[in-house]
Amino acid sequence: MEPKRIREGYLVKRGSVFNTWKPMWVVLLEDGIEFYKKKSDNSPKGMIPLKGSTLTSPCQDFGKRMFVFKITTTKQQDHFFQAAFLEERDAWVRDIKKAIKCIEGGQKFARKSTRRSIRLPETVDLGALYLSMKDMEKGIKELNLEKDKKIFNHCFTGNCVIDWLVSNKSVRNRQEGLMIASSLLGEGYLQPAGELSKNAADGTAENPFLDNPDAFYYFPDSGFFCEENSSDDDAILKEEFRGVIIKQGCLLKQGHRRKNWKVRKFILREDPAYMHYYDPAGGEDPLGAIHLRGCVVTSVESNSDAVRKSEEENLFEIITADEVHYFLQAATPKERTEWIKAIQVASRTGK
Repeated sequence: MEPKRIREGYLVKRGSVFNTWKPMWVVLLEDGIEFYKKKSDNSPKGMIPLKGSTLTSPCQDFGKRMFVFKITTTKQQDHFFQAAFLEERDAWVRDIKKAIKCIEGGQKFARKSTRRSIRLPETVDLGALYLSMKDMEKGIKELNLEKDKKIFNHCFTGNCVIDWLVSNKSVRNRQEGLMIASSLLGEGYLQPAGELSKNAADGTAENPFLDNPDAFYYFPDSGFFCEENSSDDDAILKEEFRGVIIKQGCLLKQGHRRKNWKVRKFILREDPAYMHYYDPAGGEDPLGAIHLRGCVVTSVESNSDAVRKSEEENLFEIITADEVHYFLQAATPKERTEWIKAIQVASRTGK
């Protein structure tokens, strides 16, 4: 009897030989993790046994990479995976931890917990705190701040962070808030903006985080950018990133020239409505953008001439107002439906 599939999807994996980061189709089984070069491959490139393994999350071994977790096997082999966003990483981590626990206890993996009560850990849950800070109504307000003839968009000050932590009763005092904010900064949940906060984060100040009205910070993927003597072209480009992120994740995208399929990380924003796509293995700058205002998005049947037979499942197409066609593939029918609905909403409401 084959092991049960618990979770599957695209993650970026660090190679064990050349140490390069590449997107892989990853499958979590009851007793191990298989990873494939493509979802359509019949045999995996490798398998990680979970019995006796330990999991580290968040993993801080790579300073510029966010949402990384590490699995260490009984043979002391380290395997590093990077998710596209926080919630995705935490979902993988929860299931892997539970799978390891089930193996140790000789139990079958089951999603419904039989525990009558759940005790919160004594340590602070930085991931949950980060999500609370980003809450549109009760979280920290993102502002456009000016300093040294520069405009910092979608950011906030250091003392605003500490104020929020204290008023939200997440900490008892400002000194404790400084410690928590430094941890959030170290984990990548907060990013420094401007010379003052960057110098502190780099270790030139006593504390990596500054409780200071002149120290600016921002959330990753928030649309932050800094304006200074921008040209008209730069202003148009930056306008694309002003929208609030409403969905993100990895999809397969068909190239326009070679018609080959590659895994890309997509970030969907509304008002203005754009989908930017990135190399999931690294790089802060997008590879391209799809302007969604007035676009048409539909499912694509598997017998379409636009795709190869190996790339038939869960396809959808975006046709922009300029009549540019984009073919994308989701991992599941549910995921395809969610993307189509989100894009339709953005195309109607975003400018």
